[in-house]
Amino acid sequence: MALIKSISGIRGTIGGKPGEGLTPLDIVKFSAAYGAWVLENSDQKKIVIGRDARLSGGMVTQLVSQTLLGMGLDVIDLGLSTTPTVELAVPREKAGGGIIVTASHNPIQWNALKLLNHRGEFISDSEGQEVLQKAATDDFKFAVVRKLGSYTRKEDYLDLHIQHVLDLELVDREAIAERKFKIVVDGVNSTGGLAVPRLLKALGVAQVVELYCEPNGEFPHNPEPLPEHLRDIALKLENGDFDLGIVVDPDVDRLAFLNEDGSFFGEEYTLVAVADYVLSQKLGNTVSNLSSTRALRDVTEKRGAQYQAAAVGEVNVVKQMKASAAIIGGEGNGGIIYPESHYGRDALVGIGLFLTHLAKFGKTASRLRASYPNYFISKNKIELTPSIDVDGILDRIKWKYRNYPVNTIDGVKIDFDKEWVHLRKSNTEPIIRIYSESETSATADHLAKKIMSDIKEIIAEKN
Repeated sequence: MALIKSISGIRGTIGGKPGEGLTPLDIVKFSAAYGAWVLENSDQKKIVIGRDARLSGGMVTQLVSQTLLGMGLDVIDLGLSTTPTVELAVPREKAGGGIIVTASHNPIQWNALKLLNHRGEFISDSEGQEVLQKAATDDFKFAVVRKLGSYTRKEDYLDLHIQHVLDLELVDREAIAERKFKIVVDGVNSTGGLAVPRLLKALGVAQVVELYCEPNGEFPHNPEPLPEHLRDIALKLENGDFDLGIVVDPDVDRLAFLNEDGSFFGEEYTLVAVADYVLSQKLGNTVSNLSSTRALRDVTEKRGAQYQAAAVGEVNVVKQMKASAAIIGGEGNGGIIYPESHYGRDALVGIGLFLTHLAKFGKTASRLRASYPNYFISKNKIELTPSIDVDGILDRIKWKYRNYPVNTIDGVKIDFDKEWVHLRKSNTEPIIRIYSESETSATADHLAKKIMSDIKEIIAEKN
């Protein structure tokens, strides 16, 4: 059993003892703490909620909604929904905040509460700390009987979200329809199975083949949209009968593509391709996190704009995007953030922009992928004993490579000529994560091993 309380919400495995798993008592306590925070920080007493299709979603959502009603808050329940749909609904409903019941790409036994502010954006670090403190100290009060909240169900927001995508200036339905695309969708038996095929048909896609699009919560494979988990859709595509494969995670904020031959476009390149299209239509800055591919920087600078890196985490990327007036940004895990729409990762918006780009490109998805700089990322970690000073190790690495450009806003990132390495410590365990990127996978692996060797030498010196 596991329960992780963080500034962005609460997540854990279903069952177990209170405080050790995501139990009904934990759900109620955290929902009440968030409700109290909303009441203190907003004039609006409405909360929008929605969930992905995982098996525990109905139970968790009922506990959340009834707790909020008990706080005197009015609940607008979108039912089966997506994370970006809830994000869009919060400001439209003039709500004080929102809760998405989803554990994103985590396996079936997990669930979580993702917390939004009145703008439909994830709450900040300081706001998250306030909610955690309220939960830890039972700093919340329930309403008396005549001041209980009201409950409203609204199930049309997926259609409103799809119309929102169609209405975006840079989404060209006519260009998409003219290409008569044939597309396979893997919806991992969650809400993407509802939203993505419906969007594709609205965009004029000629043929949509649905794979695992029944929103029953029975994930047919690991729900994180990585190549090693997507064998079935790759096999479906490899005979060349389709133009594209589209994969989303259970709450539809991450987006991955497969080429017409079943090869992988690469989740790192989802943002690269979408950004390239947006920048071809409008000059502006871009942002991604420190662990995302350098290809976005290359594409941005080629278009005459400026790229900036943010600390890992959607809330950090959004903050940097606002500071630099970026017109497109996101994360290398397939997360597209398009401010023209809203400040949240949105796979549906990403699909609309990508298909427009592919339609106007006029060639295959694999040819589009080949048009971008080719980089490889190696992901590694070193497990340490709790007694080891992780911050001290990172300081030593920073000093060792002081003659290179070093970024310390989130761990230590060292930029070399056409490659980089990023070291971050885990917030929950004694681990240093080491991501490296180069123009070949062998060089990326070699760079990671070199840094890992440096770390081991530093540890040996201290002992």
